[in-house]
Amino acid sequence: MEFLGLLVEILLFGLGVYLYLFSRGLIKIKDEERQAKAAAFREQNGLWMRFLGLGLAAIMGLNVMLHLRMLLAG
Repeated sequence: MEFLGLLVEILLFGLGVYLYLFSRGLIKIKDEERQAKAAAFREQNGLWMRFLGLGLAAIMGLNVMLHLRMLLAG
């Protein structure tokens, strides 16, 4: 059960990193129409997505580190 919790924490960390990268425009979309929609969405919601992505990644990164430390300690 400990490893399932660790897996969920790692997935949420990845989601936070993806959200941050998407809000910065570093994730490229191949379809031109979808890319235009994503750019418009980012323009309207980019600020709160950056804060949410950074916050989620920071919290989950700390959780992953503490979880691994607890698992390795015994």
